[in-house]
Amino acid sequence: MALSAEPTVATTSSGMHLPLVALPQTTLLSVNEHDIPTLRDVAGPGVHIKPLRIDVEAGCMVALVTFSPGSEVPLHYHTGIAEVYTLSGSWHYKEYPDQLQTAGSYLYEPAASVHTLTCPESNVEDTVMLVRVEGAQINFTDDGQLHSILDAAVIRHIVPALAEAQGVGPVNYIGGGAADFTSPEN
Repeated sequence: MALSAEPTVATTSSGMHLPLVALPQTTLLSVNEHDIPTLRDVAGPGVHIKPLRIDVEAGCMVALVTFSPGSEVPLHYHTGIAEVYTLSGSWHYKEYPDQLQTAGSYLYEPAASVHTLTCPESNVEDTVMLVRVEGAQINFTDDGQLHSILDAAVIRHIVPALAEAQGVGPVNYIGGGAADFTSPEN
């Protein structure tokens, strides 16, 4: 196949020329957390989420997570990376009690990390975090048995069920791509 001497010039909606490799974006993918209802007790008592992006194909989830004082997520293992930016309140891992995370803290968790997230009962406010997780979070019981698996597919499945059960209406978040064939013959 010969390349054309006159490449097609793509532009933005405002008429700006795009580099040859850029994909024109037809819709700005943006949500406002104020328009997303809080889903209560999603990962345990006092652990509430507002999903911002759930991409099953990429295995990625981004959410605002709110922890009530004294709440925790059980011992868990990450199959991919997790990133946590603390917006308010404080928390720590039981395994690292002297490394308190407070408003402004950014935490990077490498894949295969294991820990137990807890919010001190002494907190005077909720703890709010922006959380980005790739892969699955494998949760365990106190005696080391499998408790549950949370990943983008599970979260996407339970969000509408929780919204209906809690009477909060539909939840609008940014989804993932849609895998498909590039050739119509398939």
